[in-house]
Amino acid sequence: MAIPRRLAEPPSAALRTVLGDLPPAALEGRCDAHDHLFLTSPRLPGQELDDPVAAAAELRAFKEAGGGTVMQWTPYGMGRRAAELVRLSRETGVRIVAATGLHQAVHYAPDLLDRVRGDLAALFVAELTEGIGGPGGPRAGLIKVAGGFHGLDAHARHTFAAAAEAHHATGAAIAVHLELGTGALDMLDLLCGTAGVAPQHVVLGHLNRSPEAAVHRAAAEAGAYLAFDGPSRAHHATDWWLPDALAALVDAGFGDRLLLGGDTTTAAARSVDGGPGLPYVVSGLPRRLSLTLEKAAVERMLTDNPARAFATEWRA
Repeated sequence: MAIPRRLAEPPSAALRTVLGDLPPAALEGRCDAHDHLFLTSPRLPGQELDDPVAAAAELRAFKEAGGGTVMQWTPYGMGRRAAELVRLSRETGVRIVAATGLHQAVHYAPDLLDRVRGDLAALFVAELTEGIGGPGGPRAGLIKVAGGFHGLDAHARHTFAAAAEAHHATGAAIAVHLELGTGALDMLDLLCGTAGVAPQHVVLGHLNRSPEAAVHRAAAEAGAYLAFDGPSRAHHATDWWLPDALAALVDAGFGDRLLLGGDTTTAAARSVDGGPGLPYVVSGLPRRLSLTLEKAAVERMLTDNPARAFATEWRA
């Protein structure tokens, strides 16, 4: 897949937060490039992130640890609580970027999918340009989609096509859930090869869950951003090899493509409930990584890189 790389965003690029658009240079503090403050799914009964009080406490702890911005990847129909995101951002001073998009079909009731499948692209565009919940609501700043384990089913292909259409209409970045870290190159072929999305507007998530160095390097060479975003997942063997995986990519010249996130999806994983949560991404994790990597490289993963990855020259 011969796709040209383009690292710099135009001077007019902006991050679309729930409080409005900001130039990337206006962001302060470190960025958690993939996390969740609110999340509900029939696949996670009893583990919902649905507590505004706990979300506020988590954001305050994140801020105290040096955090400044959270990319909230919770897509349509999974309990985003968009109005709460606005209030929490105002009260805590943490910038929040919300997501539109759609996850795997198993995360939704069939009747919900039947209602929205007809024109997904229009739904995504409306949430990016008019507001979540309708005009006047907070606008989404990224599109979240999801592949399957080593493949794409019909639902995913439909969703990816809608995401690409919405990207072309708005410029929004597309954030991809890779199931257990698999299928990265297939997703890039579909989005960038077939659908014509420029790879610098694609963020591949969960690459920490599949330690295939050759795939990581091929995705970086294509021009996509690579998110290593799982320290909140105790059941994934990611922590012990993460520093070496990142070091290999930095040594190969791809330090500008790397992002870090927590992907907190259960209440027990929040720091306020005893887990690592959002604060760990901007405090404990960089401290560990700095034992293997230069501190400047780690800092770029938490500041410059996510600001560039999610900024866009909005077309609507």
